[in-house]
Amino acid sequence: MQKAVSLLLNLFPEPGSIITDEKSLKSYSGAKFLAYIGSQSSQSHKVVVFPTTTEEVVKIVKVANHCSIPIISRGSGTGLEGHSDNIIGDSICVDLSHMNKILHINEKDSDLVCQAGATWDDINHTLLDNGIKLFFPLDPAPGATLGGMMATSSNAVRYGTAKAEWFLSATVVLPSGEVIKSRRRAHKSSAGFDLTQLYIGSEGTLGIVTEVTIRLAPLLPSTVAVVHFPNVENACSAVDSLLKSEYGMHIQCVELADSTFMEALNHSLSSPGSTTNYPVSDSLFIKLQGDIITLRDACLVTNRIMEQHGSTRIRFANGDDEARTMWDHRRGALLAILAYIKDSEVWSTDVCVPVSQLPKLVRQVQEDAAAAN
Repeated sequence: MQKAVSLLLNLFPEPGSIITDEKSLKSYSGAKFLAYIGSQSSQSHKVVVFPTTTEEVVKIVKVANHCSIPIISRGSGTGLEGHSDNIIGDSICVDLSHMNKILHINEKDSDLVCQAGATWDDINHTLLDNGIKLFFPLDPAPGATLGGMMATSSNAVRYGTAKAEWFLSATVVLPSGEVIKSRRRAHKSSAGFDLTQLYIGSEGTLGIVTEVTIRLAPLLPSTVAVVHFPNVENACSAVDSLLKSEYGMHIQCVELADSTFMEALNHSLSSPGSTTNYPVSDSLFIKLQGDIITLRDACLVTNRIMEQHGSTRIRFANGDDEARTMWDHRRGALLAILAYIKDSEVWSTDVCVPVSQLPKLVRQVQEDAAAAN
């Protein structure tokens, strides 16, 4: 291992391009804000390297091969399931957060080429700042990188998962140190295997993604509604009816938040002067999208369907600023939960059950949490 560290120090002499001191390495032994079953066994990497180009990633992989040292790639560390943890002993962490450049914006073709460490929110801010009426629609968490989103297959209701419709191609450094491009930039190609699809959801096991070409969607007006229900069952049945309605295609995102989270959210918003206070009940955060007329009609239909399923209160955002604020409340769920109980830790995982079984799952988790006090 020491030989590998020495070789990497010679290859990356610039300040800030490599970490070897034990104290700093400990911060890379797990994901941010996360405790999970088995996280106690996570160990520090022996070295963390910050490449800025594909060629530098190749150099790291070749050193690792030469010294027979495992590699673990890392994006921004926002993943919640230990993807970048080290549980195998000696390892090299390849941190791609410095590979954050947007390389090409192809407005006419509605696509964009960027390095794997670019974040989806920075990309959307850049497009907005340049007056480009396009955006990247997948929204997993603030600060998530495109490489991490591709590796873990992020999703949204209207726009689906991080599949090959959104990730058109990728530049990948293979375990051998060879570099491949999974396909050309053209949106349509029927020739050969779809190698891009192979790397989506691969979680860093088949190679290190260093660049991606992503498809962009038209930026349409949007708004946000927060709807409260007496129970999870009513909330889920309302979503089912809404998505099957004539305006279901205009629902961009739907997030279920149970009563415990709403209480934690109120706690996090209880600063002096704050007037925001949500009912403590099982709730939905809904983002709607469409042109002005369609959006108005979609809000009317949403309100009617929510009432039919027993909603106790519905609130639509009054303007873009309030819509962003309301959606940020949902996006801040993890921090709100952490702040709710002092010195607490969070066990987090994805919900992988059919939507029809979601109420039963949430109810069981609530009962388990109450029994465990």
